[in-house]
Amino acid sequence: MTSQSQGIQQLLQAEKRAKDKLEEAKKRKGKRLKQAKEEAIAEIDHYRLQREKEFRNKQTNVMGSQGNLSAKIEEQTTETIQNLTSSYQKNKESMMKKLLNIVYDVKPEVHPNFRHA
Repeated sequence: MTSQSQGIQQLLQAEKRAKDKLEEAKKRKGKRLKQAKEEAIAEIDHYRLQREKEFRNKQTNVMGSQGNLSAKIEEQTTETIQNLTSSYQKNKESMMKKLLNIVYDVKPEVHPNFRHA
């Protein structure tokens, strides 16, 4: 009977060790899954940052930076205003003379539709 009791004790101990190993394996599996998830998130973030950087570079190459565009537009506008102002100053006097000559040079005529009654 003692040998049976020893055999049962050994089976119980073996069962307990197997249960402990199983729990330890589950814990390791949980840790590994958590670690894999963290690694995947880090890899995704790295990939996203890399793609965003490539997109910004392409956008800058294709469209130019917004600062450059606004500076170019401002420069062109200033240049156009200066050209118009100088053209106005240059042609103002001659146009005034032409307009005044037209206004002062009145030639009275009878309108062709006028009927003498």
